[in-house]
Amino acid sequence: MTARIGVITFPGSLDDGDAQRAVRLAGGEPVSLWHGSHDLDGVDALVLPGGFSYGDYLRAGAIAARAPIMSEVKDAAAKGMPILGICNGFQMLVEAHLLPGGLIRNAHQQFIRRDQRLIVENADTAWTSEFEAGQEIIIPLKNADGGYVASADTLQRIEGEGLVAFRYAGVNPNGSIADIAGLTNERGNIVGLMPHPEHAIEAGFGPNTAAAMRSGVDGLRFFTSAVAAVVHAAV
Repeated sequence: MTARIGVITFPGSLDDGDAQRAVRLAGGEPVSLWHGSHDLDGVDALVLPGGFSYGDYLRAGAIAARAPIMSEVKDAAAKGMPILGICNGFQMLVEAHLLPGGLIRNAHQQFIRRDQRLIVENADTAWTSEFEAGQEIIIPLKNADGGYVASADTLQRIEGEGLVAFRYAGVNPNGSIADIAGLTNERGNIVGLMPHPEHAIEAGFGPNTAAAMRSGVDGLRFFTSAVAAVVHAAV
């Protein structure tokens, strides 16, 4: 079977086309979905892409988390559908309470763009199964509201239950608590992170690595992991 992975476009989405291309290169079928719809079109997995949905008014992701299609997203999440939130999509997931904590303005109060080293903390999710725990990867980062925050009790639960999916390595560019760059839920079907894996999927167009300039393709494994999870679930 071919995994059908929906990519939701919100007003202000910037990276929905890039996410669709990543799905295609991973062997899946990208399906374009609209924020104002209540139809997920029978997809097997979902991507909430990066951008500045609704102009980041109120808080980044706050309005998008209440868009019509998010009712279906929440229902699908509860049924175990793989869902990936990238940057603004991660902000939507925390605003929709599908992942814990919150995201605020970067500690230095400026937009940042860099090729970011990450440590994979949890390789047992639908989006990280092709990595190994402790592996270092390089994924592009570009955001202004990426400072992850959580209460002491929430942080203790996140750490105790192994819900940190990724941590920043080398430098913590956003001032996130405990160097947290991405999270998963208890079931492992939902993953959210601030860096952009869809920008590290093809040699010649990815981040710089120790091997060569623009050679980084670590992001592709997010999408091949999801395709494999969908195919495995269908067997």
